[in-house]
Order: sequence, then C-alpha cells, then structure tokens
Amino acid sequence: MVLITSTSATETIAFAREFAPKLRPGSVLALCGDLGSGKTHFVKGLAEGLGYIGDVTSPTFTIIHEYMGGLLPLYHFDLYRIEQEDEAVRAGIEDYLGTDGVCAVEWADKFPTLMPRQTRWLDFRIEANGSHAISERL
Repeated sequence: MVLITSTSATETIAFAREFAPKLRPGSVLALCGDLGSGKTHFVKGLAEGLGYIGDVTSPTFTIIHEYMGGLLPLYHFDLYRIEQEDEAVRAGIEDYLGTDGVCAVEWADKFPTLMPRQTRWLDFRIEANGSHAISERL
C-alpha cells in the first residue's frame, strides 16, 4: 500500500513528521530501498515529529545514532556496511529493538530475522519520473 509519493526531500520529511506521533515505545520501522530513495530524510522527519531538535544524519559509518530529548528516544540504524548478521548483533542492535524508544533501521532487509515480529516494513523507491514512493508492506 503506497503511503505517499513525494516529489522532494521536504515532502518526505513533512510526511514522516506527521507519521511520528503515531509511534509508541518499542516501535520498529524497517526502512528498505536503494541509495537515495529517501530513507534518511524520512528519519529526519521522524526525529522532528518526536520533538528532537538538532542535526539528523545517516549513521553509515557508526551504525547507530541515538536522538534523545524528544517525546521518545529515536534509535537510527544503518546496516548498509554490515556484511554478516553477527556483526549487527555485536553492534548491539538487539539491545535497542522493542525497548523504550522508536527504532528506524535502514537496510533492515539485509537481516530480516533480526527484526521483531511487530516490525513495520516500509519500502522506499525512486519512480521513473523521479518522484519517491513510500509503501508499507501488509
């Protein structure tokens, strides 16, 4: 089910800002899609929607960024550079999933068995016309 077709990063951020208040402690979002499809912009909007004030960047090299000070903690993972599931485990992903905050996991489809049963799977894709579509798997 397509949730939004966005024509700009600003639209993606605004959509995620509105999406964020619907999340609860323990929410896990699996963000799947090619490079440049809008996953990190979506997380920027989540952070804003949860009341976090500050820069939000991709944790490509650090694996996780923690954003505190909002309504809920936001734990942002990027598994792009992880090659083996045990690397993600050693990085501590299981310590965050289903805890006190919201987990947004980019490239979660690399290790789907690590994601809890209640994970919401969001697919990000770049359309032929250059717009970006965000769909939720049902």
